[in-house]
Amino acid sequence: MENYNYTDHHKGNSMHEQILMFLKMRGTQPVSVIAKEFGMTSEGARLHLLKMINEELVKTEHLSIGVGRPATLCSLTEKGHARFPDSHAELTTQLLTSIKALLGEEALKKVILAREKNILTRYTEAMKNLSDVEDKLTRLTEIRIREGYMAEWQKGQSSYLFIENHCPICTAAAACPEFCHSELKNFRQVLGKDVQVERNDHIIKGARRCAYIITAKSEL
Repeated sequence: MENYNYTDHHKGNSMHEQILMFLKMRGTQPVSVIAKEFGMTSEGARLHLLKMINEELVKTEHLSIGVGRPATLCSLTEKGHARFPDSHAELTTQLLTSIKALLGEEALKKVILAREKNILTRYTEAMKNLSDVEDKLTRLTEIRIREGYMAEWQKGQSSYLFIENHCPICTAAAACPEFCHSELKNFRQVLGKDVQVERNDHIIKGARRCAYIITAKSEL
C-alpha cells in the first residue's frame, strides 16, 4: 500500500497540526486511537483536542457501544478543513466565470479538455514503462501527492481503493464538475484497459474524500 505519510511530510509541525493532518487523512477517530497514534495517554490527547475544540477546528460526538463509558469520536469542523486550502480558489473561480461569460460554454469546455489532455500526456509519460496495476497505482499516488491531493491506495480482496484525502481544486470542481469527469477519464486511461475504475466517494457531493474502486475486468 502506498500512503500519504503525514508524519514524514510535516515533521517539525506542532502536535496540533499533526493531529489535524491525521484527522484529515483518516476521518472521524476515537480519542484512544489518536492517543495511540501519537504515543500519548488518552488524557494527554484530550488536552490537545480540547484546545482545538475551543478554536473550533475539531468537533466531537459520543458513541455508546455496549456497557461502559461512551467513546468520544473526533473529526474536523468546516474551519478545520479550511486549514488545508483550495489552491488559488478565488482566482480560479473568477477565471472560469469570466471565460464562460465572455467566450461561452464551448470555450470553457475547450479549456478543460486542453487541461485534460495535458495531464494525460504527463501521467502517461510517467507510467510508460509500467504494466502492473500496483506499480501504476504507486506512481499515480506519488504524482497526486506532489499535486496536493494527499493520495494513497489500499489493496482489498478483489479490488483496489485509490483515495484522495484532499482536493486542491475543490472550488473549481464545484463550480465546474467537468474537472471531475476529466480526472476520472484520465485515471481510466492511465490505469489501463484491463481494469474498471469507478468513483465511489466524492468530495463535492459531501464526502470527506474522493475514492475510486479499481477492479480487474477479469474479476467482474
